[in-house]
Amino acid sequence: MTRVREADPADAAAVRRVHEASILGLGPRGYDAEQVDAWAGDRTPADYGHLGGAGRHSVVAERDGDADGDSRGDGAVVGFGELTPERADYLAGPPATVGGDDAAVGAVEAVYVHPAHAGEGVGSALLAALEREASARGLDALGLHASLNAVGFYERRGYEREREATHAFGDDPDVTGTVVELWKRLDRGPR
Repeated sequence: MTRVREADPADAAAVRRVHEASILGLGPRGYDAEQVDAWAGDRTPADYGHLGGAGRHSVVAERDGDADGDSRGDGAVVGFGELTPERADYLAGPPATVGGDDAAVGAVEAVYVHPAHAGEGVGSALLAALEREASARGLDALGLHASLNAVGFYERRGYEREREATHAFGDDPDVTGTVVELWKRLDRGPR
């Protein structure tokens, strides 16, 4: 069973492991070895010190068992996601289909799943939690940049392609690749 909860700083090491495993295990579906290596980078748990802090809403998914080598609470962290409740600078802007410039928008910054649990609903549970939080914060729509290997995942959940963009992977500005900007209008019920 997958449980999604708010992340906190104690999750940093597990989130780092899931992030790296996801990139190395699933990234080759859309990118070459140089791009994947740069994307995975040399992350440390300190890079995830923002978990549980202000400015972002971070969640983790746990499953019974020990898929990532770090059980916490009832299960192992097998995925994570992050929401920024404001428009990200890298997004071109909300298209008319989600309310255009008048829409209150946020950004899905991350949804990563350990490759041993890909296709088991972990990513869907994380994204649903982020969308609920965005709706609760009064956002009309969410935008994101999806890696090529994740575009289908977002499209199956109602996100629509807006454009392709070039993204620099890691610290080397010469290692770039294509990402896809997608948007989704959120259902906030009666207004």
